[in-house]
Order: sequence, then C-alpha cells, then structure tokens
Amino acid sequence: MAREAEVIAFEKLRRADVAIVGGKNSSLGEMVQSLGDMGIRVPPGFATTANAFRRFIEENDLATVIRDTLAAYADGRMTLHKAGETIRAAIVAGHWPEETEAEIREAYRALSKRAGSDDVSVAVRSSATAEDLPDASFAGQQETFLNVVGEDALLVACRKCFASLFTDRAISYREAKGFDHLQVALSVGVQQMVRSDIGGSGVMFSIDTETGFDKVVLIDAVWGLGENIVQGIVTPDAYQVYKPFLDDPALSPIIEKKRGAKEKKMIYAGAGEENPVRNVPTSKAERARFVLTDDEVIALARMAATIETHYGVPMDMEWAKDGVTGELFIVQARPETVQSQAGALSLHRFSVGAHGDTVVSGLAVGDKVATGRVCLIDSPEDIDNFVDGAVLVTANTDPDWVPVMKRASAIVTDHGGRTSHAAIVSRELGVPAVVGCENATYLLHDEQEVTVSCAEGDVGFVYDGTAEVTVEDLDLSDLPETKTKVMLNLANPATAARWWRLPADGIGLARMEFVVANTIRVHPEALIHFDKVEDEDERAEIEALTEGYDDKTDYFVDRLALGLARLAAVAYPNPMILRMSDFKTNEYADLLGGAPFEPVEANPMIGWRGASRYYDPAYRDGFRLECRAVRRLREEIGFDNVMVMIPFCRTPEEADRVIAVMEEEGLVRGKNGLQTYVMCEVPSNVVLAEDFAARFDGFSIGSNDLTQLTLGIDRDSDKLAPLFDERHPAVEWMIRTVIEKAHGAGAKVGLCGQAPSNYPEFARVLVDAGIDSISVVPDSFVHVKRHVADAE
Repeated sequence: MAREAEVIAFEKLRRADVAIVGGKNSSLGEMVQSLGDMGIRVPPGFATTANAFRRFIEENDLATVIRDTLAAYADGRMTLHKAGETIRAAIVAGHWPEETEAEIREAYRALSKRAGSDDVSVAVRSSATAEDLPDASFAGQQETFLNVVGEDALLVACRKCFASLFTDRAISYREAKGFDHLQVALSVGVQQMVRSDIGGSGVMFSIDTETGFDKVVLIDAVWGLGENIVQGIVTPDAYQVYKPFLDDPALSPIIEKKRGAKEKKMIYAGAGEENPVRNVPTSKAERARFVLTDDEVIALARMAATIETHYGVPMDMEWAKDGVTGELFIVQARPETVQSQAGALSLHRFSVGAHGDTVVSGLAVGDKVATGRVCLIDSPEDIDNFVDGAVLVTANTDPDWVPVMKRASAIVTDHGGRTSHAAIVSRELGVPAVVGCENATYLLHDEQEVTVSCAEGDVGFVYDGTAEVTVEDLDLSDLPETKTKVMLNLANPATAARWWRLPADGIGLARMEFVVANTIRVHPEALIHFDKVEDEDERAEIEALTEGYDDKTDYFVDRLALGLARLAAVAYPNPMILRMSDFKTNEYADLLGGAPFEPVEANPMIGWRGASRYYDPAYRDGFRLECRAVRRLREEIGFDNVMVMIPFCRTPEEADRVIAVMEEEGLVRGKNGLQTYVMCEVPSNVVLAEDFAARFDGFSIGSNDLTQLTLGIDRDSDKLAPLFDERHPAVEWMIRTVIEKAHGAGAKVGLCGQAPSNYPEFARVLVDAGIDSISVVPDSFVHVKRHVADAE
C-alpha cells in the first residue's frame, strides 16, 4: 500500500479535512479552493497532517512520556507547570522520521520557488484537530512562529508547534472541555509571510462580539505583524461596518472609527538576532493616523461578508496588509464561538445604581457587572497567588493566563482591544472584562474592593467599593403583535446594539444632543470660529480632539454622522426619528468652547432653544453642520430610514424659516424619501395642528414639555413636583386633540415622552386616543408592548 502523504498543499485541502489538518489549515484550504475567484486572497502554503504528528509521537515513543506525566499530574505528584514542561521538552528533543522530514523540506523548497526566493520567509502556525468547534475556540493556545527562514529553522519551528499542544493552558482547557489528551493531534500550517511588518494587520469578526448584532463587521488594526493585537499588547484602531449596504458601491457604510494608541509594532528582526521578530515603539505619526483607509476598511468588510456567506456562520478572521504591494490578505478564518451560540429569546439586563468613584475605565467586554477584591498579578509565574473569585488586574494576558482567568469574577487590563486575548477568552468564559485601561495596574491595589461594570455601553468602568447592582430578565419568546407601533427611545450609540433583539418598530426618538455632548464634546460654533475661543485649556483640548482634521468643522460632521449611524443601524430598515439638537443655552455653554457663544438666560427651559436657534445668525451655521451630518448619514452611509424632527417649534412661520435652512443644505422633505416631523410640546402645536401638518409629515408628542407648558409647571421644580403629572386630564385633552386634528390632515402622531415608560398603563389611554406609535426606553418595552396589546 502506498504511504499516505504527510504534507498537503493548501490548494488540495477543504473545510471537511479538519480531522486531517485541523481547523485553521482546513479553513485556509477551503478559502483557497472556493473563494479565490471571489476576491479573497490567501497567502500560499502547505500543512503537515495529523498522521505526521502521530508518526512523530510514535517514532520517539512519546505517548508513554505523555501518559505517565499526565497521570503524575492527575495524582498530585507533579504540578501542571512541571508536567507541561516535561512533555514539551521531550517533544522538542525528538527526531523527525526520515520520510516526514523529506516531505517538509520538499514542500518548503516548492513554496520558495513559487515566491521567487531561495528561502522564503514563512509563518508557522499550529492547527489542532479539535479546534474551532462550535462550542470550543481553543483561542491562541498553540504557538505561532513568524518570519521563519530556511529548512532547518522550519523543522525546529514545527517541533515547537507540536510541543505547544501541551502548554499549561492547553492541558487545562482540554480537561475543562472533556477532550482526551492523546486523541487530539496537531497539524502545522506553513504559510508565506505577508510583509505586514512594514504594513499592518489585525483581526475582524462578521458579528458584534459583545451583543451578537449580526449586521456589522468589526475590524481591529495595528501597525506591523499581528501577534501584538492577539496578545493584547497594544490598543488597536477599531472600525465597524454595516453589512447590508456593502453591495452598493455608491455607499461607504462605515459606522464607527476609533483611533487606537498602537503603542508598538512587531517587525522582522535584523540578521543574526536570536528571535526572528521584535517589538519597537511606533512613531508619533503612526499613532496619530489610522492604519487603514476607508476604502481598505470597506474591502476587508466585503471579504468578511463573502467568507461568512460561504461558511454559513459568523466568522472570526485574521488579515494582513502587505506593505510592499498594498494588497490585503486573509491569513486565518474560523467560526465565531461565543455570540453565535447565544440564545435569542431572552435578554439579561444588568444595571448599576449608586456607586463609588470611577478609578479607571476602558473597553467593556460583555454586558455584566461583578464585584470583588482586586488581585494584582504581574506575571503568569505568579498566578498561584490568585484568590478564587477576585478581580484579576494585570497589564495584558496571553494563553498562559487561562487557568486563572476562569477563576476570576472580572478581568481588568492595561492594554488590549476587543480582539485581544483577554477579550476573547473573557467572552467565552462569560466573565466581564475591562481592557485597554492604560493605568489599571498603577491605580488599583491588592485587596481593594471594586465593582467592574460592563453594562453601560462600549466603555467599561471600575468603581471604588461595592455598587448597587440589579439584574432583570426580559422574556421575548411570546410577545404579542400590535397594530400600534411600539418604538424605542435611544440616544447612546455605545449601548444601542444591546437592544437589537427587541422586536421594536424602529426608533421613535434619537436624541442628537447626546451624541454631541458625549462624543463630539465641542460647541459647533467653537469649531467654526476657533479664533474666538480664548481659554487655553479648552483650545488645547479641542486641538487634541480634532487632530487629523484639516477643517475642524469636518470633525463635527464626521463624528456626528458616525455616532448617529450606530443608532440607525439597530433600527434599519424600520424608521429612526432623529430630533435635531435640543440643548438649552446653559447646556450649550457647558460644551468645550461654548461659553462665548451662549447668552445667560433666566429660564433656559423656555428660552432660546430648538427651532428658534436654527435660523438665528448666532447659531444657523452650527445647525448647517447638523444638517450636513444628517445628509451624509442618509446619502453617503446609506441610512435613508432616518427622519428629521424639529423640537420646540413655536409657530408655523418659525417652521418655514427652519425648513428653508434645511433645504439649502439638501434636506428637502420628500427628496430621497425624507420625512420630517415636528415635536408637539408647545400648546400652539395643538391649537395650530392643521397648519403644522401642512409643513410636516407627522407629530411626536413630548409629554414632559407639553405637561410643563399646559399646566404651567417648571418640571425641574422640587416644590411643584407633586403637581407634575403627564396623566392629568388637561394633558390628556391636548394629546387627544392633536391626534384628532393631525389625522384629519393626513399626518401621523407618535408619543416619545416619559409617560408610557414611567406608567406602562398610560399606553391604554394612548391606544384609545388612536395614537400611531409609542416610543419608550428599552427597559419598558416588554411591559408597554403587552399593555398596548391588551388595550387593542
């Protein structure tokens, strides 16, 4: 019988060959064979087979060493560290079977010839036959060796890959997952290096790794080779792209861009250095700019969507950009193993009440909250000092940390992004983590009682002391259908995707001012007239925020459009009603550089706010920036589901002036399907409802302000609080009247105030009055939906 080949080129492998060459290598072969014609570039290479591994083990009689050593560990006669060290040393010291070695050498020579080189530089990666299963990721457990040059160096790297099947973390993980140590074999993938050492590299997912939102691609990017991003040593650039728009070449559906610190990069080492790669600090210029252009981000996202469609499941991929040719390559692809396995019929909502001071903050991983005492660990050599249930605080983690990570109540790191090792493993373990804090190991100390919160959006917080924490389960399995649309009030782009599974009919109120205050932070007039900002500290902060923008107003338009896009993405294709900025003058003055542009008013609540600002020469140019952001959101990014709503519009004549400015900026009612709404929060909106209906497609009742002005009560007054009631008969009369008048004029009416959220039974009154839609905060959605169904 002819001897089976122990080395196979990627071109001859398919996805079904996991048992032969493991998950990574079978996936590479699948992409080379099936996706090359669809624009997916994969660097060429070959894989050793599982039989090559088994033959190596047999030839060196290593099964006995492995079995006896693991038995000693199981009986307590040997530590995990000593057991792993013993097995690895035996494997590295082994010799190659003659035929296996010859095949590896021959395949390497062929790859070098194909690359036009005597000795091509290759990446040598481990690919275990049990990895990348639906419920087990084996993330980063086996070793990878980069910039390996020459046949002899390759053979050494392959032995080290074999040995890495028995690292401490791999032994521990297999035991936790119930895998037999001797039944798992290892294939080695040998792949031509992409010159990302002088380009860039990173990781991407075809699903939101925190919320499971399946309509986005997440991309992280760093300068140089990709090992730093996986190990969490650096904080990468981060991008989000909306998948449904990728087929339209006229759109640029990037909905998030964050520039990371990118503190260092991994490059090829010089000739004669012991390690073939090394880390060097990045330059100030590299830290200040993005690794990828927008076109490259879109190109990668299209690759991710193509790969996901082919595999039929959400995918976790690694990519590299060649610094010589500028080409983008996919160097690994595997199924995502956390969110794709999560249930969809219930939501668990953690919320934080009273809490101590914020000690540090970073990127939130997961959506849970945990409390515990800090256990500060500097090195994996010290993990024996870890106390079960403590909050693990360290600079960054790698696979050596897994045995202690699963014993932690929460994890906090100085470095890393959402695709770092700490983030990936924390997700799989279900342990909340805050990564990339920069100075957690400096500010936190051993045995300090803290609360780690990942329940407040993209940003995770570490609070001093034990906070008040509540957990609520929302059951979505049997929600009734309703004729009345039940929509959401959303303002924070960072938390919006948490609610994508709610069967809402869209977003009934998206508050622009939240994005301005929390993301942009600068008064628009301060960007237009920067020379009028005299405070030196504010000038410095504005300069830092707008770094990279030649025109400071572009910063406002860009960041506002991106922030709003993350909201619109959750609603699409259902409508999102976007209220233009509705700050009061005192709130505008609190923005960076805002004070010189705002008057001091005795009662800002009924002062220069809403529509009255938009046509006034003192703010009109700021409103124009808002309009440009909305136009970009609708026409360039693609969210034509966004409607525009004008707040606090006192008279029809005022509406005409605002509409004129909007039209000058290309926001024309009816053009490209644009609908416009007006807030109904001033009694004149009810009295003159027919006149307003002639100018707008609909009304959205703001029950807070309408109650305030109907009853003549300052809603912020403690003295008058007992009298403030949105259910008062006078307010109800206003609501019923505007619905009747608006419907008579062919306009729609919704309500986006607090009343239904605070009093779900109030939904019955609205349904009886014939309301078209009710918009509530996400926490109240399930209760209000049921009340609406009962009322109908």
